[in-house]
Amino acid sequence: MAISYKNLWKLLIDRDMKKKDLQQLAGISAASITKLGKNENVNTEIIAKICVALKCDVSDIMEIVPDEDHEEDLDGDSTKTE
Repeated sequence: MAISYKNLWKLLIDRDMKKKDLQQLAGISAASITKLGKNENVNTEIIAKICVALKCDVSDIMEIVPDEDHEEDLDGDSTKTE
């Protein structure tokens, strides 16, 4: 499973904000913004700061995206043999 922050970037576009604006408004580091941009794991404190700053819910800024291997397992199309 992977995390996608695509919803966060769409929200920033809708609000005519830049990543730098979010960084300053939420009080988070440039390194955190970089991690978010790469869909890497960040501390839940960072997510909370963003949600408070943007007055939104966690589901408004991130989503869980299943890995391709996991999708195959769920569909029953997996051809793995053990």
